[in-house]
Order: sequence, then structure tokens, then C-alpha cells
Amino acid sequence: MSAPILDRSDAGTDGRVALDVSDLTVDLRTPTGTVRAVDHVSFLARRGETLALLGESGCGKSMTAQALVGLLEPIASVTDGSIVLDDVDLVTAKDSVRRELAGTELAIVFQDALTALNPVYTVGTQLAEPFRIHRKMSRKKARREAIELMRHVGIPEPESRADSYPHQFSGGMRQRLLIAMAVALSPTVLLADEPTTALDVTVQAQIMELLKRLREEHDMAVVLITHDLALVAEQADRVAIMYAGNVVETGPVDEVFGNPRHPYTKGLLDSVPVSAERGADLKSIGGTPPDLHSIPSGCVYQARCPLARARCVQERPVLDVVGDDRKAACHFSEETPNV
Repeated sequence: MSAPILDRSDAGTDGRVALDVSDLTVDLRTPTGTVRAVDHVSFLARRGETLALLGESGCGKSMTAQALVGLLEPIASVTDGSIVLDDVDLVTAKDSVRRELAGTELAIVFQDALTALNPVYTVGTQLAEPFRIHRKMSRKKARREAIELMRHVGIPEPESRADSYPHQFSGGMRQRLLIAMAVALSPTVLLADEPTTALDVTVQAQIMELLKRLREEHDMAVVLITHDLALVAEQADRVAIMYAGNVVETGPVDEVFGNPRHPYTKGLLDSVPVSAERGADLKSIGGTPPDLHSIPSGCVYQARCPLARARCVQERPVLDVVGDDRKAACHFSEETPNV
């Protein structure tokens, strides 16, 4: 089932919107009842740019990614909203349509490459599979494409290593293989879910540089899911800050980080150590995120917010315009810089 791309105020004028997520809502089934893991989340991903979904663990980032690629069942389901990709609403699309778009239009890189790769097949066989399924290539031609992919992402001696198994590669090399599989068919949108987890700093930089190069070569939209503020500052063009399943602020990274308009964003930035002196105070956000079984009816951040007032308890703030290509969900966003 098709749907037009929505007329959204933050879509810009360049017509390069690749992914339009509007009011996405995901309910999660738990032994103690159903909870709302993602609550009317909206954002855009544009070709040639990296959008970061940033927030603490448990804020709904990965659940959002799983909703985008249709990996929620059987524990969760999309109950509202739309995910428009290539004029198709993935929420209402048939499974056959989703399969056609998987890899060709939308792909994902998971954080645990060893789990994502099949341990009983050689990497050459796994890299060749997208070409055999979607391009109907012969086994021989698909293998040639797989070897070229390996070379393209920096795997040494790809001709011989194509016959190796995932466990015979280092963590960084496995992540390169996973990225190679994701970009094999030049997708429009690439989701990168914590792609540098458990990698050392040097390898992290190499992986992110690889993603940046591939984004530029294929003119992809990259959605980077992370809790690493430094990574977002270095690699992303725009950011959507998530808290308790809600997007609380969006905008260009340099503007959001330079002048945050939501207290949660300000708290995250203030938590980054700026002094290397022994004994220097470390700032943190007091309290913990709310339990999903007891999300407050007003502002989701009220219990930890230094600006919280009676209105915050009674009324949920909407994600509203606070500047050019910027939005924040706070009743008192103009006071945030002074917190």
C-alpha cells in the first residue's frame, strides 16, 4: 500500500527526504502487561546526511530501529503512525513489499556482528546472497560481486578470505563485513544500530570513516543509533534526542549541541567531563528514566527536570518549532540555556 510523503515543516526545500517517520508508536508486550516503548516519534532522514538518534539506554532508540525494519514480532507491534520509504508506508505494506525493499531501499547494521552473521556459512556465501536473491545473479557472478564488496570495505586478501567463516575475523573486520552486506544493493536508507560497540577507539574511527565514505558514494541517508555524544558531534549532521520513548529535541547537531533547547539535552551535554584535573566534580543528571509501566501523563522528563512546574505535571509538551529546522518538546524551552 502506497502513501505520499507527508508535507512536514522540517522537510526542507531540497526534496531529498529519504525516510519520513511520523507519529510512530510501538507497544511492547511484557509478562506484567503491555507498555508503550515508542510514543508518537517523528523524524526525517535525508539523502547524503547522517541523522543520529541519541539518548540513554532504554529510551527507545533500538526499538524504533526494529520497527523500521519490521523486526518487532512477536514481542511488540506498531500501533500507530507511518514509516514512509520510497512513497511506501511500511506500516501498512504487505510482507512481500517489505521483502522487496529490504536491502534495496532499507538496510541495517547491527551492533553485534558475530551474532548477526551466520556462523555455519562462509562470509563469501553470505555476501553473495543479496545478489542472488534480488539481482538473480548466478552463483559465480554473485561470488565475484561479494569479493569486490570485501575489497571495497577494506578486507585484505578478499579472494582467499571469502572462504573463511565469521569467527575467523576480528571484531572490526566482522563489522566491515556486516556493513558490506548492508550496502551491497545500494540502499536509500542505512540504519546503523550502535555500529562501534565493543570496538577499540582506533577501529571505531575506521568503521565510522567507512560509513561516511559509503554514505557519500551511494548518496544514502544514514540513521545512526547511539548514546555516544562525541560520536554524534563528529559524524552526524542532524540529531533527534530521545527520552522515555519520545523525541524531545531535533535539529542540526552543531546548533543543538551549541544551544540546547530541552533540559534533557542540556543535562546530557553537561555530563560530559570538560576538566581532566584530579578531583574535579563530575556532573550528572539526577534520578533515573521513568519505568515504562508508569510513564507520567505530563512531561516525561518532569521528575528529573530543574525547570519542572505545575504545567509540566498536567500537560505533555508537543515537539514544536524553536528555530530554523529545530524543534523541542518543552514548555519552557527558552529558559533551558540558563539551567
